Amino acid sequence: MTRLHLLGLAAACALLATSSAYAEGNKAEGRTLVYTCAGCHGVPGYTNAYPNYPVPKIAGQNEQYLVNALNGYKNGERTYPTMAVQAQSLSEQNIKDIAAYLSSVTPLK
Repeated sequence: MTRLHLLGLAAACALLATSSAYAEGNKAEGRTLVYTCAGCHGVPGYTNAYPNYPVPKIAGQNEQYLVNALNGYKNGERTYPTMAVQAQSLSEQNIKDIAAYLSSVTPLK
């Protein structure tokens, strides 16, 4: 085999390993878990009291971004207190379920 074939085979294996490394989130379960999220992230025009900034809309966000963000709050890499407390109560599967559901929802305008 030539080096080019080996490189292509290695790249294909890496791609398959990466794509299968993500456990699937359950959208239906995620839908039942986001009720707390909607209290802030689902209100059109909602801003935080202090510091004053618009609360980000999370519906329609990229699934992996949502997983990374929630894990960041859970492990302390992100430091917003309310989100850190919320994330602490979530299992890894809860996070995947929430991300699967939210990424499938059409964002509100």
